[in-house]
Amino acid sequence: MAKVEIYTTAVCPYCVRAKALLTQRGIPFTENNLQDRPEELQALKERTGWRTVPQIFIDGELLGGFSELQAADQSGELKKKLGN
Repeated sequence: MAKVEIYTTAVCPYCVRAKALLTQRGIPFTENNLQDRPEELQALKERTGWRTVPQIFIDGELLGGFSELQAADQSGELKKKLGN
């Protein structure tokens, strides 16, 4: 199975939703909470061009945020990306 990483902050409702969706689907993931790490959060924003969290990566490739995760799940694209 592909490696899933999710970058979050503690107060982000979309981060909670993304983690819940992954958990409901039985998809293991590594969470990187950047709540108290503003330099790392800024570096992530500069790297991806995204200003918000969550940011979800599959095998190092940015999938997007919660909306993109949900759309990929509903379309079946998520399973393909995960190699299922």
